[in-house]
Amino acid sequence: MSTAMFCNMIGVDSQFSYVMISLLLPGYFAADHHRRDDAEAYSPPYYPTPPGGWISEWSAAYAKAQAVVSNMTLAEKVNLTTGTGMYMGPCVGQTGSALRFGIPNLCLQDSPLGIRNSDHNTAFPPGVTVGATWDKDLMYQRGVELGEEARGKGVNVLLGPVVGPMFRKPLGGRGWEGFGADPTLQAIGGAMTIQGMQSTGAIACLKHYIGNEQEMYRETTALTQGYSSNIDDRTLHELYLWPFAEGVRAGVGSVMTAYNDVNRSASSQNSMLINGILKDELGFQGFVMTDWLAQQGGVSSALAGLDMAMPGDGRIPLLGTAYWGSELSTAILNGTVPLDRLNDMVTRIVATWYQMGQDKDYPLPNFSTNTLDKTGPLYPGALFSPTGVVNQFVDVQGNHNITAHAIARDAITLLKNENGTLPLKRSASLKVFGTDAGPNKSGLNSCSDMGCDQGVLTMGWGSGTSRLPSLVTPQEAIANVTTSNTTTFYLTDSFPANLATPSPSDIAVVFINADSGENYITVESNPGDRTNAGFNAWHNGNALVQAAAAKFSTVVVVIHTVGPILLESFIDLPSVKAVLIAHLPGQAAGYSLTDILYGDTSPSGHLPYTIPTSASNYPSSMNIITSQPLFSQIQDWFDEGLYIDYRYFLKANITPRYPFGYGLSYTTFKYSSPALTTVTELSTGFPAARSSKASVPTYPTTIPDPNEVAWPSTLDRIWRYLYPYLDDPEKITNTTTYSYPSGYSTTPQPAPRAGGGQGGNPALFDTAFEVAVTVTNAGRRSGRAVVQLYVQLPGEAVLGVDTPQRQLRAFAKTGTLAPGASEVVKLSVTRKDLSIWDVAVQDWRVPVAGDGVVFWVGESVAEGDLKVKCVVGGSCEVL
Repeated sequence: MSTAMFCNMIGVDSQFSYVMISLLLPGYFAADHHRRDDAEAYSPPYYPTPPGGWISEWSAAYAKAQAVVSNMTLAEKVNLTTGTGMYMGPCVGQTGSALRFGIPNLCLQDSPLGIRNSDHNTAFPPGVTVGATWDKDLMYQRGVELGEEARGKGVNVLLGPVVGPMFRKPLGGRGWEGFGADPTLQAIGGAMTIQGMQSTGAIACLKHYIGNEQEMYRETTALTQGYSSNIDDRTLHELYLWPFAEGVRAGVGSVMTAYNDVNRSASSQNSMLINGILKDELGFQGFVMTDWLAQQGGVSSALAGLDMAMPGDGRIPLLGTAYWGSELSTAILNGTVPLDRLNDMVTRIVATWYQMGQDKDYPLPNFSTNTLDKTGPLYPGALFSPTGVVNQFVDVQGNHNITAHAIARDAITLLKNENGTLPLKRSASLKVFGTDAGPNKSGLNSCSDMGCDQGVLTMGWGSGTSRLPSLVTPQEAIANVTTSNTTTFYLTDSFPANLATPSPSDIAVVFINADSGENYITVESNPGDRTNAGFNAWHNGNALVQAAAAKFSTVVVVIHTVGPILLESFIDLPSVKAVLIAHLPGQAAGYSLTDILYGDTSPSGHLPYTIPTSASNYPSSMNIITSQPLFSQIQDWFDEGLYIDYRYFLKANITPRYPFGYGLSYTTFKYSSPALTTVTELSTGFPAARSSKASVPTYPTTIPDPNEVAWPSTLDRIWRYLYPYLDDPEKITNTTTYSYPSGYSTTPQPAPRAGGGQGGNPALFDTAFEVAVTVTNAGRRSGRAVVQLYVQLPGEAVLGVDTPQRQLRAFAKTGTLAPGASEVVKLSVTRKDLSIWDVAVQDWRVPVAGDGVVFWVGESVAEGDLKVKCVVGGSCEVL
């Protein structure tokens, strides 16, 4: 069968691939973002793996884990690190178990917006829509409800949130799964989601670590090697690592590595990224897992810090072979992998299980990702499998539709509203155009993993989706809320040739969209990334708007989109009076929109990315790479460095159509009484020295008795199921000569000076300054303001390096303000928020005393939308 067909059948976070083994390549990070030669793209070795357990917030969980792991057999340890194989259980992935200690097979399941391939679940709006709300409370509450649904279904690890990719490539297929094109927006969205999810006991999985910014050519196959994201050290820290650091600081339980290489070292076995940065510098205490079929070696990945292999299969799935499983048992017995590395792997997994309280009545899976039938095979990947009840149809939705609706509504971003066209009157005479207003004519959830663009676009496609439990389309909602039979629907993407001449009071509402998704599905010639559609609306949407604008005097355009979209063909047409981006609304597509269209709620969404005037607005390094010679590797050079999205537009002095953070309201807001307060003096350029690491769990290092991995005589084997057992374990001796990766060592590294706590040195997160401003509703309708704080660093004059003109560092959303009402908004800025990554010292450096720092507060990043300027050491002024 074809690759696409096989992968649709599998239903995993992966395109089917033949995975090639590759070793870590030594080298170094470049000191700046300019490419000089290929040597800059090599990732340095960092060994051994720092053991977990030295963070005080995790000490109790690690103590429990140590007590259990100390008594585990080798088979039980290996069992928990290795997935049981593709299709070998109810979830998209599951580990083996350690039932003597009450630890079941751990269920890992997509997706970041809901329980994928399930039933009676909520399909929340995806990350980009959540980011567009700029509402921390909604970010957290959505996380809580995702966790509740995961727990209710028996999912131990829910595979989200997503903070990579970050819209570096605006046509990349999966940008919509994350929260936007800025590290702070991503970081806060991710951290709030993690805190919410894990408050329920579900384990969050932060992904994809790191540099996975396009879908095409991300994976290593038999013919090609996945592209290498070549990122310099400063850019890595200040952009792409930033949200991962905040996720670790929030206590995330697991991190998923990406498919691609980073600086020519596979993400799943990149010792610098996993051992050096994630586990040592950032103090990550949970476990690191692969993306599906992304493991490329057994010993090499274990030594580089990988803790869990998913779904467990080796190079080719469904053969019953693995890089770990019995092979890991062998590597321990022959001494190739040190026993303390395996002990740390298992301790991290078990400690995370305890940290989230999953030892206390956590449900077992009650659903099957493989079928919606009540009964079926328990191990669908096996040639012969026992059968039983696989779906109990547990309803976990609760009242979560309320949150889903609020997110979809509060994300809607009003871009244009001439002459007060919106809100509409319920008696208005409407003519509604576009298939995006209506249902999928093939039926709800008829396209596997949403792999089509039919009807209203609720989410992109791929593993980051879930089935819609129900859907009220915009067509249904508009028809239901209007007060008379004055609305006519034309659910076609071709403007009707015989449409009667409209009256001057008729209003055309035109629905268009732009879709994208994961690479294992191609939709309308777009292989995940928008390579065919580009920045244009799908289904000739631009032409549909133009045709309506030629006939009607008033046109309202509603856009559902995965990311930036070109509006130039119609945005300035005289009859196009209003344009709004409804992003991706999940199951709440209908009434969330009518709330805004008819003025029940004033729009309060703001753009989580920039909308350009042309594809040429972006540098060539941000283009999708669309070709690759066989037996080669694409080198994706991040030559633009820190300058992605609005950072680049400001640097290049390019005026976009709509800037990052932009959004209109039905009312207006006045900013007054700004005040800047110093909270913690920045008396030194670098933070105070980190504290020493606390002690970590220790275990005997004697190689276990080989009989611990001998096949149990009572075991009824399932073919293709991945076991830790060996046929003749007693014959394995410590005689194997293994060619270790260059730079491998068992001598612990000095503790990184930038570390010391979860997310880094705790001193980095001291509040340095607080900016307060009074926001007043100066209009005639109630509404909510999004207050954004941007930092301007002094740059080369003080720091000796170039810095972006403005960088988002804090934001807040007011409550609903009645006309004339005010709210004092306080925004805190940390030491890290004002720092640059010093590549020579390997630490965060801040301008002493904040010298030269300027704070800008306003409604977008654009100069015209900035309302307040505060200068450190000076005063604040209203602009």
